[in-house]
Amino acid sequence: MIFLTGTGFLYKTDPGSLRALYEKPVAEWPRPDIDSGVVWTEFKSLPGTDTSYFRIIAQPQVKLGKLLFFDPLLSSSSQISCSSCHDPHLSWGDGRRVSLGSDHLQGTRNTPSLLNVGQRKSFFWDGRAFSLEDQATFPIEAHHEMNMDAKQLGPKLGAIKAYRALFKDAYGTEDISTEKIVSALAAFQKTITSRRSRFDKFLDGDHKAMTDEEIHGMHLFRTKARCMNCHNGQFLTDESFHNIGLTYYKRKYEDLGRYNLTSNPDDVGRFKTPSLRDVMHNAPWMHNGLFNDITGIVNLYNSGMHMIDPKPEQKQQDRLYPYTDPLLKKLNLTRDEIKAVVAFMDAITATQYKMQRPELPRD
Repeated sequence: MIFLTGTGFLYKTDPGSLRALYEKPVAEWPRPDIDSGVVWTEFKSLPGTDTSYFRIIAQPQVKLGKLLFFDPLLSSSSQISCSSCHDPHLSWGDGRRVSLGSDHLQGTRNTPSLLNVGQRKSFFWDGRAFSLEDQATFPIEAHHEMNMDAKQLGPKLGAIKAYRALFKDAYGTEDISTEKIVSALAAFQKTITSRRSRFDKFLDGDHKAMTDEEIHGMHLFRTKARCMNCHNGQFLTDESFHNIGLTYYKRKYEDLGRYNLTSNPDDVGRFKTPSLRDVMHNAPWMHNGLFNDITGIVNLYNSGMHMIDPKPEQKQQDRLYPYTDPLLKKLNLTRDEIKAVVAFMDAITATQYKMQRPELPRD
């Protein structure tokens, strides 16, 4: 089969031809099919083993942040910790459709993985936080998450002698404040990173690391499937916000997304593009956690996510009527092509690192 890319480059899509094409250095790969106006970056592998990791994790502030991350004392009930929703054994998510917090109250959105969170530019599905410190503050105080009055957190932890010593070691004083707590949590979260996947090895020249089907899926990801318009760069995300048609406008699962934060009608239904790093460990998917089948998700994108066209009066009278992003178009992927794209999702998913929970200070 002959395939024409957006760059006008002709080649055969049989396995041998694709493998030969992508075994070249990444800089020599044909340009992916990217829509006009889209800012994108080329794929980039994750770095190798960081030999400084154990030195960093032993730093007083990081050590303190790790203990706080796993400590349920940060919640009003003393039953819920950050790790309740961000479990290292579940790829730093919780495996639930939506989060479960204080008094078994359910949230409305799926818990994002914390993998590579230190590389994010904004946080939460709606981008409401712009620093790791703010990102840590929200769930501590949210009534349906940890439900903790931040002003009481310092005295609560300060009642434990071992914590006073840990704060002194990290900050030079036994005084415990919310600012120091979230600073330590942020320092620890910066150490939560993905392992290298077979995709990374392939990018770095180990061309036996990916199968022919996975290479075909990567090629489709870059071209016909149009994935790279939003999922690009080292972490496979554009760090932006899009309405992909899952607003459920005026229905049971309605969520107006970023609009709830900005009150800008253009933001109705927009949610942050998640990183696809370790994507196969992060089910269920999407902001509402309603999808458990990755093939089903690719099928949804294949359909173009087309919404019911609004009636003229809806356009005129309802300024919040949601429109899917124009980047979403019908793809016409075949069953084998969908299978190949899913295979590529496996290639970019690395082996999980299952961190042991620390022994917590209690005296």
